[in-house]
Amino acid sequence: MRKKIRRLIVAFFSTHDAMAFEDYCQNNGVEGRLIPLPKEISAGCGLAWSAPPDDEEGLRELLRSSGIKAQHIRELEI
Repeated sequence: MRKKIRRLIVAFFSTHDAMAFEDYCQNNGVEGRLIPLPKEISAGCGLAWSAPPDDEEGLRELLRSSGIKAQHIRELEI
């Protein structure tokens, strides 16, 4: 069994938003990746961005600068 680790999870309203945020992060060298939406979160999209939990404010700033709205931002063990 895999060991669970803490991650910052960003859920989106749509798949389009999730994929646009992935592109934005990749183009700006931001660590993280798209994952299937964890069952602990309910959102309009089945994808979520998973990032290290140590820079939530930086991630919120990325969302603001990208113009993409997050439905939820939560820290989870996944």
